[in-house]
Amino acid sequence: MVSADSADRYLPDSVERAVKLLVVGAFGVGKTTLIGSVSEIAPLRTEETMTEASRGVDDLAGLAGKTTTTVAMDFGRVTLNRRLALYLFGTPGQRRFWDLWEGLAEGALGVLVMVDTRRLEDSFEVLEQLELRGLPFAVAVNHFPDTPRHHTVEDLRRALDLLDETPVVLCDARRRRASLDALITLVEYVSAAAEQEVPV
Repeated sequence: MVSADSADRYLPDSVERAVKLLVVGAFGVGKTTLIGSVSEIAPLRTEETMTEASRGVDDLAGLAGKTTTTVAMDFGRVTLNRRLALYLFGTPGQRRFWDLWEGLAEGALGVLVMVDTRRLEDSFEVLEQLELRGLPFAVAVNHFPDTPRHHTVEDLRRALDLLDETPVVLCDARRRRASLDALITLVEYVSAAAEQEVPV
């Protein structure tokens, strides 16, 4: 018998499919925050306190107050509906950890790329890595308190050099509903793309 306290650790019997998704992005864009905001289980985090050794290596411009960083992965789970559950794997943002992406990407259906418009150029290499791997992705533009509000989705699409069909959503990773909407957008996009590839 499952206790009430541990009931949320188990998937409902109605769930027929579990899908693996990656959450990627540059250093400090909110990946850990997004997974924490939507996960129905206590998220697994591999955060470590940043030390003097990272000074000059990790750019903290615009990240006042950031004292920890993910060094392996974040993991969370959300049951999207009665039949579908999402397993979320967040990757470290720093380039020196990108070798971990290979293992984390194995079996992933798609990728949610998180972007911070205050440091948009930090996203270019992340997007390039995804294109090299051929993984379908959607872009979630995370809102921070000092994020400029004058960017439109089309402005961001052009700045990031995205294909017209690549979904771009505005998001506040601290808010569960906004984070869920970003994940739903990705799932719908990947599902539609997969249906088009099925031979008739």
